[in-house]
Amino acid sequence: MTEQPEQPVPPKKPFLYVVVCASQIAGEVGKLITAAQEQRWEVGVVATPQGLRFIDDKAVEVQTGYPIRSAWRLPGEPRPLPPADAIAVAPATFNTINKWAAGVSDTLALGILCEAYGSGIPTAALPYLNAAQAAHPAYPRSLERLREMGVLIGSHRPRGTESDDEPDFHWEEALELLAPAPGT
Repeated sequence: MTEQPEQPVPPKKPFLYVVVCASQIAGEVGKLITAAQEQRWEVGVVATPQGLRFIDDKAVEVQTGYPIRSAWRLPGEPRPLPPADAIAVAPATFNTINKWAAGVSDTLALGILCEAYGSGIPTAALPYLNAAQAAHPAYPRSLERLREMGVLIGSHRPRGTESDDEPDFHWEEALELLAPAPGT
């Protein structure tokens, strides 16, 4: 019997968690998933409980090949996603930004974000909120706290700041902030 030569093992792709919050643009998260996959990331989506209502869960699961996570798993249940190499929070809402900065861990998404700091996982957030929310004194303090924690904050301006036109949301900015992808 002849011995077969060993096949080289393809390099493992880095794994990106995309945390999706409840927002009118959340249904467009496929744009970020596509851009990440084009940059050789594997992607899994974690949605806030309300965020789950804004996305097409079946389409996202087909696109990523993984189930969307939204609730804590029970003890003994297998982990449905590999560990994250990086995290992108997009869109990051007023509620999530403030709770995250305060260390509130009352949803799976917030629990993952709070633990990411202690685990040293690179994290980027693309805020998406309106000008009235951005004017609240908690918001700039929360952004500052997140920056102190090493979170990379996107540049999207709040809606309703300069005109009635809806500013474009640049999903790919999360990848630019996290670039280069680990392992590439």
